[in-house]
Amino acid sequence: MSETRHTLFAQLYFESRAALHRYVGGLLRSREASEDIVQEAFLRTYEQAEHVEVPRAFLFSTARNLAYDAIRRNRNQKTGSLGDFDVSDVVAEGEPLEVAVLADEESRLLREAIERLSPQCRAAFSFRVFHSCSYKEIAGRLGLSPKTVENHIARALRETHEYLRRRYQLK
Repeated sequence: MSETRHTLFAQLYFESRAALHRYVGGLLRSREASEDIVQEAFLRTYEQAEHVEVPRAFLFSTARNLAYDAIRRNRNQKTGSLGDFDVSDVVAEGEPLEVAVLADEESRLLREAIERLSPQCRAAFSFRVFHSCSYKEIAGRLGLSPKTVENHIARALRETHEYLRRRYQLK
């Protein structure tokens, strides 16, 4: 990595570290896990610097993905420790099994649709939809103009709807 890249990465670190901690902390609610994920996200961004066009978007996307992985692992550990149990007993107290299965399928398809977006578009869309950030806030976090953020979100909505339409074969 060239000296210029080192300088740019250092600048990215100092400008993004606090915001990234807040972002990941909001997802995980665990200070220790958040610190580990932030550190790992910066490491991966540094390692991929030669191949990344928008380091800040890559950094936040990587952190988000690592946080979701940690949440899934935690959820799997909790359910894995329950041992054998009759699923019908659990479902009988809550919602019908069909509703739970459909919700899981919808969630999976939405995740697939979002993962197909470009990193910068995905980051802008995620900030808007999952964190209710304003265009101005997103622009500040990603180093973009509010109009560019608006265009990314509009494109994300179009592409996500189109992907879901194709998957459900709706006309």
